[in-house]
Amino acid sequence: NDIEFIYSGYYNMDEFLRFSSSLGKYVGYTELGVKNAERLNKDASVLAGMKAAKETYCKHNIDIW
Repeated sequence: NDIEFIYSGYYNMDEFLRFSSSLGKYVGYTELGVKNAERLNKDASVLAGMKAAKETYCKHNIDIW
């Protein structure tokens, strides 16, 4: 439970979108990001894939650290 997977989307060096495994959804930080977050949060397959990324990337590598 101490592990968090974060995916951030950047445009012009500004973060506009972020997925956080602790929230389980996308959050938008700009007008473009809010629109994309709403679209991505409606798609259950996208959310399931991002939630599975925590298992794939984080928990797989935690023993290395």
